[in-house]
Amino acid sequence: MTHIRATFETTATSRGQHRVTSPSPAKPAPPPRLPHVAKLMALAIRLDHLLDTGQVKDQAEIARTAGITRARVTQILNLTNLAPDIQQDLLELEPLAYSSPHLRERDIRQIATDPNWLKQRKTWEKRQTAIAVGAGQC
Repeated sequence: MTHIRATFETTATSRGQHRVTSPSPAKPAPPPRLPHVAKLMALAIRLDHLLDTGQVKDQAEIARTAGITRARVTQILNLTNLAPDIQQDLLELEPLAYSSPHLRERDIRQIATDPNWLKQRKTWEKRQTAIAVGAGQC
């Protein structure tokens, strides 16, 4: 005697009938994504380059072209005020399979408001330590 082994799923219709269907394939894990702040840092560097080389006239032109407010363009460009090593750290962030709530753009912008790079670095180090401690507790 031959045995046939098959897997199937049943689903109930709105009328109470049952349908037999082949099993749906398991959804693959979402691909890792770059953190939002890494993308914004790269964008800030690119926009700063466009302004420096005269390829765009001013921030207002960037805002019109991108369809965002001038205030948002300013927020993004202010990331270029970060110390170079902090900018590098942001650009080198590893892609994640999930969104990291520990590293928020608002916090990074707050660091960029201080013109003193030494103070920025101290604040950045404290932030990194807090993230590492928080990740270790999970």
